[in-house]
Order: sequence, then C-alpha cells, then structure tokens
Amino acid sequence: MVDETPPGRTETLNGVQIYFDVRGTGEALLLLHGFSGTDADWNLLTPDWSASFRLVMPDMRGHGRSGILSKPFRHQDAADDILALLDYLEIRTCKALGISAGGNVLLHMAAKQPDRVEAMVLVSATSYFPAQARPIMRNFAASLPEAQWEVLRRRHVAGDDQIKAILASTTAFADSYDDMNFTPPYLSTIQARTLIVQGDRDPFYPVELSVEMAKAIPQSSLWIVPNSGHGAVIGDAWPQFLKTALAFLQA
Repeated sequence: MVDETPPGRTETLNGVQIYFDVRGTGEALLLLHGFSGTDADWNLLTPDWSASFRLVMPDMRGHGRSGILSKPFRHQDAADDILALLDYLEIRTCKALGISAGGNVLLHMAAKQPDRVEAMVLVSATSYFPAQARPIMRNFAASLPEAQWEVLRRRHVAGDDQIKAILASTTAFADSYDDMNFTPPYLSTIQARTLIVQGDRDPFYPVELSVEMAKAIPQSSLWIVPNSGHGAVIGDAWPQFLKTALAFLQA
C-alpha cells in the first residue's frame, strides 16, 4: 500500500495534476525520477542533500500521486509541467538531477529555457531513441513480470489503471520520433553545466549516444560507469555517484 499521508501536495499545473514535495533550504535542486518511478526514489539522498539544497521532488505527469495520463507520456509535455512548477514555486533558476526519463525531461527544459537550469546531472538519458531501444519499448508492457506489477502498485496510488496508462506510453515510445529528437546543433544551445552519466552496457542507449551529447553540449563532462546497464548508478556505484554528483552540483 502507498502511504496515505504524503508530505507534499498536489497542484494543477500546465493543465494536469502534479504532486510534489519540497524539503530543505538553500539553492533549488530539482530531482526528476525515471519512467515509472516516483519522488520516493530520492529518499536515500534526501536526509543528506536537504542540508545543502532546497530539494524540489515532483512526481512527473501520470506517475505516483500525480494525475493519471490521459494520453501517452511525452517528455516535452513533462518539461512544460516542471517549468510551470518552478514558476509556481517562484524559482527563477535551479540545478537539477534526472535519471532516464527525468534526464530526458531536463534536456527539454535546458533547451526550452537555457537560462533556467544552471547545472544538471543526466543519468542514462538520451538525445533520441535509437533503433536498439524500440523493440524493448514495444514489448516492455507485455513482458512485465507479476513481481514488477506489485512494485508499481506500491508506487502509484491510482492502481492498475494508472499503471496501464504508464505502460501504454512505453509502447508509444517505440514509434515516437518527434519527442526526443535532439540534433547536435540543438544540444549546443544548452547553457547548463552538464554531467552525463552512462552505463557501458545500457541495453537502451549505447555509449556512443552519450559521447555525442558530451561533444555537443558546450559545458559538459562524461562519466562512463563500467559494467553497468540502464540506471547505471543504481546499485554498487550509488555511493560514488552521490559523492561525485554532489560535488558537481555544489561547484
């Protein structure tokens, strides 16, 4: 069961219900979870990082305690939601960390409003969906084991209807070519200092994509995590990642 007394609140932003939690004091740090995740994914870093930052942790559209998706998830739409959230909170500029879809959303935010994101850490993000990712996306929902359904039920308050809407979006990703579609010239407009973190065995996004992004984004650096897949920092690399990401964001 999902906790019925969450610490955050829900507001209608950009025409959708968005749940978010804000903790800590200091400069704003936006934390964006991966696809099918929630703000609770940041619980392990919240106690330490809230001493240095004002942490802004939304559930992206369709996820967690935010409203159920009425159409397939698009990273561009989610970026508009989060920009609206920053406006609502009167946050003019922020730093940010995003994993997978959260990183993709940050790319859109940093390109749409280049002066809005001062620095960002992108983990397992991509500039476009490569051919090798599309079959995985197309078959993801059908191949999801029951144990993973139970994990998703603990994360998403509206139950199976909400989860089915999220999973339908993964199928839609397989045929989407206009949502994640960043060319090198477009990436070159991003002004944020950027740390790109990528696993060398990511089944979705090959290392070459991260190298392309690092070459195109002017103030960027690249960390390839060995023997790691998608969500490269989850697991053994997590302590080192926290130390490295915090140092980068505090610089």
